[in-house]
Amino acid sequence: MPERYRSIIDVHVILPRGDEILLLERQGTGYCDGMLHLPSGHLDEGEPIPHGAAREAREEVGVTIDPADLSLVAVVHHRQNPDLARVGMFFLAEKWSGEPVVAEPDKAGKLVWADPRVLPWNTIPYPAEGIQAWVSGDRFALHGWPTA
Repeated sequence: MPERYRSIIDVHVILPRGDEILLLERQGTGYCDGMLHLPSGHLDEGEPIPHGAAREAREEVGVTIDPADLSLVAVVHHRQNPDLARVGMFFLAEKWSGEPVVAEPDKAGKLVWADPRVLPWNTIPYPAEGIQAWVSGDRFALHGWPTA
């Protein structure tokens, strides 16, 4: 009997400040360096999804978020390539403690506050799709899948 399909779960955190959200410029990772992304990462084995999102925000931008304060605002089924798909869970954190900083300077160059309705040109398309789904209220989006 074939093994059941399994997917990588990504967690993304939207940190708003006024009419803007926080993005990080990737650097030194080999994946989309020079482009912008939300604080995000992979879910660890045995970790509840909101806890993973809070952990990634702490690791990447140094803020502390109670997982109970995260609201799931969008899900994106992202096809990275023909052999790899992932599920992105996008959380809104309207409450956190600490001031955002580049907490992993080996992976991020700078922080950028941006209007989520008009994202910078160099925002990675996958997180941009999740941000757009949140802004539009769609809550679910497909990204990278054939349309026909």
